[in-house]
Amino acid sequence: MNEQKLFDKIKRLAGKAVGDFNLIEENDRILVAISGGKDSWTMLHVLKELCRRAPIHYELVPVTINPGFDGFDTATITHYLTEQGFTAHLETTNGEEVINAHLRPGSSYCAFCARLRRGALYTTAQKLGCNKVALGHHLDDHIETLLLNQFYSGTISAMSPKLLADNGEQTVIRPLVYVEEHLIDQWTALRNIPRVDCSCPMLVRRDQKRQRMKVLIEELQGEIPQIKNSLLNAMRNVQPRHLLDKNLKDF
Repeated sequence: MNEQKLFDKIKRLAGKAVGDFNLIEENDRILVAISGGKDSWTMLHVLKELCRRAPIHYELVPVTINPGFDGFDTATITHYLTEQGFTAHLETTNGEEVINAHLRPGSSYCAFCARLRRGALYTTAQKLGCNKVALGHHLDDHIETLLLNQFYSGTISAMSPKLLADNGEQTVIRPLVYVEEHLIDQWTALRNIPRVDCSCPMLVRRDQKRQRMKVLIEELQGEIPQIKNSLLNAMRNVQPRHLLDKNLKDF
Protein backbone atom coordinates (compact mmCIF):
# COMPACT_ATOMS: atom_id res chain seq x y z
CA MET A 1 0.00 0.00 0.00
CA ASN A 2 1.06 3.58 -0.57
CA GLU A 3 1.38 6.13 2.20
CA GLN A 4 -2.19 7.44 2.01
CA LYS A 5 -3.80 3.99 1.92
CA LEU A 6 -1.71 2.90 4.89
CA PHE A 7 -2.70 5.97 6.86
CA ASP A 8 -6.37 5.53 5.95
CA LYS A 9 -6.23 1.95 7.25
CA ILE A 10 -4.53 2.98 10.48
CA LYS A 11 -7.01 5.83 10.94
CA ARG A 12 -9.95 3.52 10.29
CA LEU A 13 -8.73 1.02 12.89
CA ALA A 14 -8.09 3.77 15.43
CA GLY A 15 -11.51 5.26 14.73
CA LYS A 16 -13.09 1.86 15.36
CA ALA A 17 -11.29 1.62 18.71
CA VAL A 18 -12.48 5.12 19.64
CA GLY A 19 -16.05 4.05 18.88
CA ASP A 20 -15.86 0.57 20.43
CA PHE A 21 -14.45 1.77 23.73
CA ASN A 22 -15.80 5.35 23.87
CA LEU A 23 -12.26 6.71 24.10
CA ILE A 24 -13.01 10.34 23.20
CA GLU A 25 -15.93 12.44 24.40
CA GLU A 26 -17.22 15.99 24.08
CA ASN A 27 -14.86 18.66 25.49
CA ASP A 28 -12.06 16.21 26.32
CA ARG A 29 -8.65 17.79 26.76
CA ILE A 30 -6.27 14.97 25.86
CA LEU A 31 -2.60 14.84 26.76
CA VAL A 32 -0.92 13.00 23.88
CA ALA A 33 2.26 11.33 25.14
CA ILE A 34 5.03 11.95 22.59
CA SER A 35 8.19 9.90 23.08
CA GLY A 36 9.59 10.72 19.65
CA GLY A 37 9.16 7.12 18.47
CA LYS A 38 7.07 5.83 15.57
CA ASP A 39 4.07 4.84 17.69
CA SER A 40 3.53 8.18 19.40
CA TRP A 41 3.96 10.15 16.14
CA THR A 42 1.45 7.88 14.40
CA MET A 43 -1.02 8.33 17.26
CA LEU A 44 -0.68 12.12 17.08
CA HIS A 45 -1.29 12.22 13.32
CA VAL A 46 -4.32 9.93 13.62
CA LEU A 47 -5.87 11.87 16.52
CA LYS A 48 -5.25 15.14 14.72
CA GLU A 49 -7.09 13.88 11.63
CA LEU A 50 -9.92 12.35 13.66
CA CYS A 51 -10.25 15.63 15.57
CA ARG A 52 -10.54 17.57 12.33
CA ARG A 53 -13.45 15.40 11.19
CA ALA A 54 -15.12 14.68 14.54
CA PRO A 55 -18.71 15.80 15.22
CA ILE A 56 -17.63 16.70 18.77
CA HIS A 57 -15.08 19.17 20.14
CA TYR A 58 -11.91 18.03 21.89
CA GLU A 59 -8.34 19.28 22.28
CA LEU A 60 -4.96 17.60 21.81
CA VAL A 61 -2.02 18.60 24.01
CA PRO A 62 1.26 16.87 23.02
CA VAL A 63 3.63 16.33 25.95
CA THR A 64 7.13 14.88 26.00
CA ILE A 65 8.78 13.61 29.16
CA ASN A 66 12.56 13.96 29.07
CA PRO A 67 13.82 11.01 31.16
CA GLY A 68 17.09 12.82 31.81
CA PHE A 69 19.28 10.60 29.63
CA ASP A 70 22.18 12.35 27.91
CA GLY A 71 21.56 12.90 24.21
CA PHE A 72 17.74 12.83 24.27
CA ASP A 73 16.88 14.91 21.19
CA THR A 74 14.14 17.27 22.36
CA ALA A 75 15.02 19.75 19.59
CA THR A 76 13.82 17.41 16.84
CA ILE A 77 10.60 16.68 18.75
CA THR A 78 9.92 20.39 19.30
CA HIS A 79 10.62 21.22 15.66
CA TYR A 80 8.34 18.49 14.33
CA LEU A 81 5.49 19.40 16.68
CA THR A 82 5.76 23.02 15.56
CA GLU A 83 5.63 21.91 11.92
CA GLN A 84 2.41 20.05 12.70
CA GLY A 85 0.84 23.13 14.28
CA PHE A 86 1.25 22.17 17.95
CA THR A 87 2.94 23.79 20.91
CA ALA A 88 5.58 21.51 22.42
CA HIS A 89 5.28 20.83 26.15
CA LEU A 90 8.54 19.40 27.50
CA GLU A 91 8.95 18.13 31.05
CA THR A 92 12.45 17.21 32.21
CA THR A 93 12.79 14.63 35.00
CA ASN A 94 15.65 13.06 36.92
CA GLY A 95 14.54 9.60 35.82
CA GLU A 96 18.04 8.18 35.29
CA GLU A 97 19.15 9.29 38.74
CA VAL A 98 16.05 7.77 40.40
CA ILE A 99 16.41 4.49 38.50
CA ASN A 100 20.08 4.10 39.39
CA ALA A 101 19.32 4.81 43.04
CA HIS A 102 16.26 2.62 43.50
CA LEU A 103 16.20 -0.15 40.86
CA ARG A 104 16.25 -3.52 42.62
CA PRO A 105 18.50 -6.32 41.35
CA GLY A 106 16.72 -8.45 38.75
CA SER A 107 14.03 -5.82 38.09
CA SER A 108 13.35 -4.47 34.60
CA TYR A 109 15.10 -1.17 33.86
CA CYS A 110 12.56 -0.42 31.11
CA ALA A 111 9.54 -1.17 33.28
CA PHE A 112 10.82 1.04 36.10
CA CYS A 113 11.57 3.86 33.65
CA ALA A 114 8.08 3.51 32.11
CA ARG A 115 6.44 3.81 35.54
CA LEU A 116 8.39 6.98 36.29
CA ARG A 117 7.46 8.51 32.94
CA ARG A 118 3.82 7.55 33.46
CA GLY A 119 3.79 9.31 36.82
CA ALA A 120 5.32 12.40 35.21
CA LEU A 121 2.64 12.32 32.50
CA TYR A 122 -0.16 12.21 35.09
CA THR A 123 1.36 15.12 37.02
CA THR A 124 1.73 17.13 33.81
CA ALA A 125 -1.83 16.28 32.76
CA GLN A 126 -3.13 17.75 36.00
CA LYS A 127 -1.00 20.87 35.55
CA LEU A 128 -2.25 21.39 31.97
CA GLY A 129 -5.89 20.64 32.80
CA CYS A 130 -6.08 17.43 30.75
CA ASN A 131 -8.68 14.86 31.72
CA LYS A 132 -7.27 12.09 29.49
CA VAL A 133 -3.82 10.73 28.63
CA ALA A 134 -3.37 9.03 25.24
CA LEU A 135 -0.64 6.38 24.97
CA GLY A 136 0.64 4.88 21.72
CA HIS A 137 0.49 1.16 22.54
CA HIS A 138 -0.45 -0.82 19.43
CA LEU A 139 -1.99 -4.27 18.95
CA ASP A 140 1.36 -6.07 19.25
CA ASP A 141 2.05 -4.34 22.58
CA HIS A 142 -1.24 -5.59 23.97
CA ILE A 143 -0.80 -9.23 23.03
CA GLU A 144 2.87 -9.28 24.05
CA THR A 145 1.86 -7.95 27.47
CA LEU A 146 -0.82 -10.64 27.73
CA LEU A 147 1.78 -13.36 27.14
CA LEU A 148 4.42 -11.71 29.34
CA ASN A 149 2.07 -11.62 32.30
CA GLN A 150 1.13 -15.27 31.88
CA PHE A 151 4.68 -16.51 31.35
CA TYR A 152 6.51 -14.39 33.91
CA SER A 153 3.95 -13.06 36.41
CA GLY A 154 1.37 -15.82 36.63
CA THR A 155 -1.54 -13.49 35.87
CA ILE A 156 -4.07 -13.25 33.05
CA SER A 157 -3.95 -9.54 32.33
CA ALA A 158 -2.84 -7.16 29.61
CA MET A 159 -3.53 -3.47 28.88
CA SER A 160 -6.96 -1.89 28.73
CA PRO A 161 -7.82 0.52 25.90
CA LYS A 162 -9.46 2.73 28.53
CA LEU A 163 -8.99 2.83 32.29
CA LEU A 164 -8.74 5.21 35.21
CA ALA A 165 -5.13 6.24 35.85
CA ASP A 166 -3.32 5.25 39.03
CA ASN A 167 -3.78 8.77 40.40
CA GLY A 168 -7.56 8.40 40.17
CA GLU A 169 -7.84 11.63 38.18
CA GLN A 170 -7.10 11.08 34.48
CA THR A 171 -8.38 8.41 32.11
CA VAL A 172 -5.76 6.56 30.07
CA ILE A 173 -6.73 5.75 26.48
CA ARG A 174 -4.92 3.65 23.84
CA PRO A 175 -6.37 4.47 20.40
CA LEU A 176 -3.97 2.18 18.48
CA VAL A 177 -5.14 -1.03 20.17
CA TYR A 178 -6.35 -2.47 16.81
CA VAL A 179 -3.31 -1.32 14.78
CA GLU A 180 -0.53 -3.82 14.08
CA GLU A 181 3.03 -2.61 14.50
CA HIS A 182 4.08 -3.42 10.94
CA LEU A 183 1.52 -0.91 9.60
CA ILE A 184 3.05 1.80 11.77
CA ASP A 185 6.55 0.82 10.66
CA GLN A 186 5.61 1.01 6.99
CA TRP A 187 3.69 4.28 7.21
CA THR A 188 6.26 6.20 9.25
CA ALA A 189 9.02 5.03 6.87
CA LEU A 190 7.07 6.19 3.81
CA ARG A 191 6.18 9.48 5.50
CA ASN A 192 9.81 10.05 6.60
CA ILE A 193 8.72 10.84 10.12
CA PRO A 194 11.67 11.48 12.47
CA ARG A 195 12.37 8.80 15.06
CA VAL A 196 13.89 10.02 18.32
CA ASP A 197 15.26 7.41 20.67
CA CYS A 198 15.12 7.96 24.42
CA SER A 199 18.94 7.59 24.57
CA CYS A 200 18.58 5.00 27.32
CA PRO A 201 22.01 3.78 28.51
CA MET A 202 20.57 0.24 28.68
CA LEU A 203 19.40 0.31 25.05
CA VAL A 204 21.33 -2.80 23.99
CA ARG A 205 19.74 -4.78 26.85
CA ARG A 206 16.26 -3.34 26.46
CA ASP A 207 13.43 -5.59 27.63
CA GLN A 208 14.70 -8.96 26.40
CA LYS A 209 11.57 -10.72 27.68
CA ARG A 210 9.36 -8.62 25.40
CA GLN A 211 11.68 -9.26 22.48
CA ARG A 212 11.30 -12.98 23.17
CA MET A 213 7.52 -12.62 22.96
CA LYS A 214 7.88 -10.84 19.59
CA VAL A 215 9.98 -13.69 18.24
CA LEU A 216 7.60 -16.33 19.61
CA ILE A 217 4.55 -14.70 18.02
CA GLU A 218 6.38 -14.30 14.72
CA GLU A 219 7.33 -17.99 14.76
CA LEU A 220 3.78 -19.11 15.54
CA GLN A 221 2.32 -16.80 12.91
CA GLY A 222 3.82 -19.03 10.24
CA GLU A 223 1.43 -21.84 11.17
CA ILE A 224 -1.35 -19.74 12.75
CA PRO A 225 -1.77 -16.69 10.45
CA GLN A 226 -4.54 -15.18 12.59
CA ILE A 227 -2.75 -15.59 15.91
CA LYS A 228 -2.58 -11.86 16.67
CA ASN A 229 -6.30 -11.31 16.14
CA SER A 230 -7.04 -14.50 18.07
CA LEU A 231 -5.03 -13.31 21.08
CA LEU A 232 -6.66 -9.87 20.87
CA ASN A 233 -10.10 -11.48 20.75
CA ALA A 234 -9.20 -13.63 23.78
CA MET A 235 -8.95 -10.44 25.83
CA ARG A 236 -12.58 -9.54 25.06
CA ASN A 237 -13.93 -13.09 25.31
CA VAL A 238 -13.17 -13.94 28.95
CA GLN A 239 -15.02 -16.93 30.43
CA PRO A 240 -14.49 -16.73 34.21
CA ARG A 241 -16.26 -20.01 35.02
CA HIS A 242 -13.50 -21.90 33.21
CA LEU A 243 -10.74 -20.33 35.32
CA LEU A 244 -9.35 -21.04 38.79
CA ASP A 245 -9.75 -17.63 40.42
CA LYS A 246 -11.81 -17.94 43.62
CA ASN A 247 -12.63 -14.24 43.38
CA LEU A 248 -14.53 -14.91 40.17
CA LYS A 249 -16.28 -18.14 41.11
CA ASP A 250 -17.62 -19.75 44.27
CA PHE A 251 -16.26 -23.28 44.17
